[in-house]
Amino acid sequence: MLRSLNPYELQAGGFCFDNSRRNAVLESSLSQSGYRAPSARKTGTTIAGVVFKDGVILGADTRATDDMVVADKNCMKIHFIAPNIYCCGAGVAADADVTTQIMASNVELHTLNTGRPALVAMVTRQLKQMLFRYQGHVGSSLIVGGVDVTGAHLYSVYPHGSYDKLPFLTMGSGAAAAVSVFEDRFKPNMELDEAKQLVRDAIVAGIFCDLGSGSNVDLCVITAAGVEKLRGYEKPTMKGKREGQYRYAPGTTAVLTSTVTRLAVDVLDQSVQVMDTQ
Repeated sequence: MLRSLNPYELQAGGFCFDNSRRNAVLESSLSQSGYRAPSARKTGTTIAGVVFKDGVILGADTRATDDMVVADKNCMKIHFIAPNIYCCGAGVAADADVTTQIMASNVELHTLNTGRPALVAMVTRQLKQMLFRYQGHVGSSLIVGGVDVTGAHLYSVYPHGSYDKLPFLTMGSGAAAAVSVFEDRFKPNMELDEAKQLVRDAIVAGIFCDLGSGSNVDLCVITAAGVEKLRGYEKPTMKGKREGQYRYAPGTTAVLTSTVTRLAVDVLDQSVQVMDTQ
């Protein structure tokens, strides 16, 4: 029988650790069976997109990380799908690259078979069906944006296959910082320059507020007239110039204590014999 909650009772504050014992039992049973509990996978990226007056703008940072190591400072995260559709990828870089390459190939075959340009909704549907088939084991978080005969569209597709359609989207580990910029300054039917500045500021917020995001800002402007790829649009983390000299002469800092430890070394006799090669 469930006890009814009394609103006048003093509620326990802070975090709840009721499941800690359960988790410990589960991990011990897994280890006894020769298995190991899955650990969290760290990814670092900030990708974003916004619908403006004439089309869609996609943005991404350029840092690729391997755990705590920056593997690539100038990684390309905005991928080609069709002449009027592009896709930003977050998560596992290899998964995002292969997923977008497969989708670009499928879309090209679809266009040749039907004789019509691809729709953004069709691309999104094929992407979410493919990712759902792998049940989240393909670590690709995608933002699909483009302009077709029905207008400008922006979708987000998650690794397990769900999707959203919104006027502005962010994904990746820097998404929380980037979406705060959109929620504060987004408005419908923005002009091109204002929308570019908004996406740029959102990506920069992710770069400075997330350790896994960094380096440069890439933009991709998609309109009915064509696509403009702005590689290296902004470089907010340029290394500054060292203005002072930090070389000190020997003896500047006094030695307070010194200790000499003698090592016991066994000296062995060594003899060299010359081999007769005649």
